[in-house]
Amino acid sequence: MENLQTQIADFAGAWTPLVLVALFLLSSLLIIWRLELMSNRGVEGTVLGTLFMPYFSGLGNLIFIWVVLQQDGPASEVAINSWTNNLTNLCLLLALPALIWGIDLNAHSRTSKAQRASKIHRLSLALTLLAMIFFSLTVWVLGQDGAIDRFDGLALVGLFVFWQCFHIFEVLKENTRKNSSWQPMIVLDVLLILLGSFATLLAVDGIVSAIMEEQDGFFSGQQLGLLTGWLMVLPNAVLAFYYAWKQRGDVVYSSQVGDGHICIPLCIGLFAIFKPMPLPAFFQNGLLFISAVTLVHLLCVVLLRGLPKLVSVGLLVIYAYALYIQLSL
Repeated sequence: MENLQTQIADFAGAWTPLVLVALFLLSSLLIIWRLELMSNRGVEGTVLGTLFMPYFSGLGNLIFIWVVLQQDGPASEVAINSWTNNLTNLCLLLALPALIWGIDLNAHSRTSKAQRASKIHRLSLALTLLAMIFFSLTVWVLGQDGAIDRFDGLALVGLFVFWQCFHIFEVLKENTRKNSSWQPMIVLDVLLILLGSFATLLAVDGIVSAIMEEQDGFFSGQQLGLLTGWLMVLPNAVLAFYYAWKQRGDVVYSSQVGDGHICIPLCIGLFAIFKPMPLPAFFQNGLLFISAVTLVHLLCVVLLRGLPKLVSVGLLVIYAYALYIQLSL
């Protein structure tokens, strides 16, 4: 009887990580479902992608910060998690949808109103990409001593809060200009999103614990930052492929770039406030690498009004090369 109970426990333990990943995906899909309904209730695509989606699609990264602090995990893995998340957003989750469906930022209608809205979306996206470069370079400057301390963290979080206040001001100004408002049902969307967030917390906590318990092999605490970085982008992957399929290039771009701001500077800044963060050896060059890739996207948005397939192939090659360098260190 005891042997049977032991076998059942071992079987359940082997499947626990997969169950937690499934819970993480289901909670993320719940969040994305309600975000999609919010877009049908008057929340514009660029606003949705830059002001709402980053918080909920990047919620796993924020929870990861809390879990690592609670479990006294390695601080450097938080930096690796953030870098992996941003690199995957920029090089993989924008390039693959562009190869399959294309990402076109031109207006689908020739009316003056549609053309004007398309131009505004591109300008907003260009500003968001510039902010991403600015934030990455700011972390690069603050990390010249090899670590991000509490005061560096306060500065990074302050920059992020100011950036979000700017977005909120722009939304309120645009609603006032149009004499429009959001529907009350958005409150229900937010409540269900919070429910999904709680499930995400449970899933991330269990997944991080399972990884840190393993001492050897690729799926162990030695690759905690890389593995969780890939895990956290799964909701973003759903967003990217879904909205690319719907030919909503503005949402595809803004959701991926906006999610990057959650990691750099917010996640790094928040963690450093509570615990100094030593930076991995490759991280400083990695920040310059992300800035260069972001600049490529900025040129595509401003000059080409979309992401050409040839550039997408180049981004995939760059992504593979960056992972090779990281894993070979």
